[in-house]
Amino acid sequence: MNNMILGRFIPGNSWLHRIDARAKLMAVMYFIIMVFFANNIWTYALSFVLVLALLYISKVPFLFFIKGLRPILFLILLTVILQLFFTKDGNVLWHIGPLYITNFGIRNAIFIALRFVLIIFMTTLLSLTTSPIELTDAIEALLNPLRKIKFPVHEMALMLSIALRFIPTLMDEAEKIMMAQKSRGVEFNSGSLLARVKAIIPLLIPLFISAFKRAEDLAIAMEARGYHGGEGRTKYRILKWEARDTLLILIMVCYTIALFMLRGG
Repeated sequence: MNNMILGRFIPGNSWLHRIDARAKLMAVMYFIIMVFFANNIWTYALSFVLVLALLYISKVPFLFFIKGLRPILFLILLTVILQLFFTKDGNVLWHIGPLYITNFGIRNAIFIALRFVLIIFMTTLLSLTTSPIELTDAIEALLNPLRKIKFPVHEMALMLSIALRFIPTLMDEAEKIMMAQKSRGVEFNSGSLLARVKAIIPLLIPLFISAFKRAEDLAIAMEARGYHGGEGRTKYRILKWEARDTLLILIMVCYTIALFMLRGG
């Protein structure tokens, strides 16, 4: 299995698995907004306590999340470097030419890296504990008010769910193609940056062909099962809001109160 965990689902019977998908989706979206209000070590510590507690409750192995950070590690490092060397506010600790290292830049770099980790952990936790069908139903339910303006809510929710589910599938396919190319002597991890880019280009054509083939197979399967959109369709699983779902929302409310109490000026 490759390191991409976004879009994967791990079946389970934990408290978090049994939470209504609508509650989980709202909680994750709300958390992503709230984490941008964290501005000191105490607010970030509070956010990590909440996230780690949810990871523990989900019973998903923690190493699974650590490995899942690898695909975006380059983006995190790039953002940290930009904040570290190009922030001129605060006390200058070191500089050469246009590059500066300030105490404010170090603080910003650390906080941005922590913010990345928190957001990735929460979004992947949603994916790991929520099946694609539940996620589709939750998105459709939350977007339901848009039906009044003739917005294709069901189709949009289905497309988002399929796109999310296809991420790990396409990553697995890319890994298989890469292993096949390596067996033929292609080097992906050596040489200059330009040489590495050229080595990756031959992966794109078979990957696109595989993606279109899978999309065609999915379309044929849906048509064979009589799928003609969301109009007039009934649901086998009915979303039902329970006490545990309300508890999750209350936890997020308590988190918000504590966050603003710990915020600095």
